[in-house]
Amino acid sequence: MADKGRADKIKGKAKEMTGKVTGDREQQVEGKLEQARGEAKKTKGKAQERAQETKRSVKRDRT
Repeated sequence: MADKGRADKIKGKAKEMTGKVTGDREQQVEGKLEQARGEAKKTKGKAQERAQETKRSVKRDRT
């Protein structure tokens, strides 16, 4: 789950760089937004993993 968002971040970086090379400001912004989306997915995935770990820990402690 830790790799969630990685593809979005990579695609976004590529789009941003392409925009810089071609001078396309809109593409640069789209690339940055895609990178932010990828980072948000990554953060969400980490939070979900922590919640699952906590849930398993609580179950173990009850037994």
